[in-house]
Amino acid sequence: MAISDELVDSPAGQLAEQLAELERGAHEVLLSADLTRKLRRGVPLRVKAGFDPTAPDLHLGHTVLLNKMRQFQSFGHEIIFLIGDFTGRIGDPTGRNQTRPPLTAEEVQANARTYEAQVFKILDPERTRVDFNSRWLGAMGAADFVRLAAHYTVARMLERDDFAKRYKGGQPIAIHEFLYPLAQGYDSVALKADVELGGTDQKFNLLVGRQLQSAYGQEPQVVLTMPLLEGTDGVNKMSKSLGNYIGIAEPPGEMFGKLMSISDELMWRYYELLSFRPLADITALRRSASEGRNPRDIKLELASEITARFHGAEAAAAAQREFLARVSERMLPADLPPKVVPVDTAGMRLPNLLKAAGLVASTSEANRKIEEGAVRIDGVRTMDRALALQAGADHVLQVGSRRFARVKLTFGA
Repeated sequence: MAISDELVDSPAGQLAEQLAELERGAHEVLLSADLTRKLRRGVPLRVKAGFDPTAPDLHLGHTVLLNKMRQFQSFGHEIIFLIGDFTGRIGDPTGRNQTRPPLTAEEVQANARTYEAQVFKILDPERTRVDFNSRWLGAMGAADFVRLAAHYTVARMLERDDFAKRYKGGQPIAIHEFLYPLAQGYDSVALKADVELGGTDQKFNLLVGRQLQSAYGQEPQVVLTMPLLEGTDGVNKMSKSLGNYIGIAEPPGEMFGKLMSISDELMWRYYELLSFRPLADITALRRSASEGRNPRDIKLELASEITARFHGAEAAAAAQREFLARVSERMLPADLPPKVVPVDTAGMRLPNLLKAAGLVASTSEANRKIEEGAVRIDGVRTMDRALALQAGADHVLQVGSRRFARVKLTFGA
C-alpha cells in the first residue's frame, strides 16, 4: 500500500501542512525532526498504540488516541491497534500510588473482545491491524525476561515520578511493576514500530520503547504523546470512576446531552482533540464565536458530529431534535432571566450551585434531590453529586417539575 501522494516528493509547504495535522492537539513529539525525516522517505510508517483491556467499555477520552491513529491511517500509514492482553495481566502502575491487582485471563479476554468491536467506529477495519502482545510476550521464558531486564537499570526506573514518590514515601513497589514498562517497550521492538502514540501519562513507558529499540539494533520510534481529555466536569481526566465520562456505547440521547453540558471553554478543547474537522474550520468557528455567534449553536455542531460518528447521522439528528425540544420548547419557561454566579477556577459543585441559584434551601436538600433523580441540567437528568460546573457556561437548572433557574457562571471571588 502506498503512502498518500501528498507526502511523497511534496513541496516543503505541503509537508508542513501534513505535519501540522499529524501534530494537531499533540502534547509532545519526540522527536519532531525524526518524524519529518521518516515521512520524507515516502513509505508507510508502522504506527502503534497499545490499550490494556482493563474495563469493558471505551469513552471519549480513549478516542483521543484513536482519532490520531485515524489521521495517520488517512495518510496511508500502517496502523496497529495493540491490545495488551499480556501486560493487562501485570497491571500498569502508571499514576498509581499503590500496587494495582492484576486482571484475570478471563477478564482480559472479555474486555478485549469489546474493544475490537468498538474501535472500528473510528478506524477503518480493512486498514487496521489488531494484534495482541501475548503473541510474543507469552512466548518468552524466564531467561528471555532476564535478558530484557538487563537493558534497563533500577536507577532509571526510579526516575519515573510515580515510582519515585512511592519509594520516598515508603510504599511498596512490587518487582513485577518494573516489568510493565519493559514489556510495553518490548512491544515496539517486536512490532518494529516507527511511531508510538500514548497519553502524557505514558511518556516514560514510550521512551523505554525507544531505548529498547536502540538496544536491539532498531531505529528508535517517534513518541507522540496526546493530552488526557478532561471529563464533563472540565477539571479531572475523563474517568468512569469519577463519573465525568461520555461512553462511546452510550445511547445517542445521553451522549448528545452530555456533550451539550460541557462548558463553552471546554468545547474548544473537545473540538481540537475529538473533531475530525480541519483546523481551518475550527479557526473559523472560533472567529464566529468572537463575532457574536451563540456558543450553544457551535456546541450543537460538535455534539452532532460526535454522536453521528458512533450512532449514525439519523440518530444524531433525532438526538438534537429531542434535546432542542426538551430544552427550548417543552420543559423550560420562556424568558427565564439569568442569574450570574461567580465561581473559582475549580468551578462549583452541583449541590452548591443549586443552593446559589435558589432552587434548594440547603446542600443537604440538593444532594437528596440529585439522588432522587429530580435534578436536570439543560434538560438532562444527572445523579452525580460530585459534578462541578465551570465558568464560561450558561445552564438551565431544574429541580422537580416546577423549579427552574438559568445560571451564568463567571470567574470571580
